[in-house]
Amino acid sequence: MYIWLVVGLGGFIGAVLRYYMSGFFQSRIIAGFPSGTLAVNFLGSFFLSVAMYLSEFFGVFDRESRIFLTIGVLGSFTTMSTFSYEAFRMMEQGEIILMLGYVMGTVLLCFLGIYFGKMLALSLWRV
Repeated sequence: MYIWLVVGLGGFIGAVLRYYMSGFFQSRIIAGFPSGTLAVNFLGSFFLSVAMYLSEFFGVFDRESRIFLTIGVLGSFTTMSTFSYEAFRMMEQGEIILMLGYVMGTVLLCFLGIYFGKMLALSLWRV
């Protein structure tokens, strides 16, 4: 039961952060394009990578902290379901080029987020 509370608290924090950050980026980058979702997916991938590499390779987080961060906070922060819906709607509306750019941009940025997070985690540990 304790671990459910850990995940739930992290989920609450991640959902609030997602709402704020998505709106922040959406209002500042490209109007009419789901840039808020794209930014949140990149940031979520980046921070998930940092947390997992620090946890798996260096034991920085204990089990509960890792679950809180990765499943709780980042699990509700990232927005794959929103991404899928937005991409599908673009396709339905005949915006195929825009949809392909969004899908490829999301995948590329999320991979870059994982890579940069790994590099940050490894460089922090070496300090």
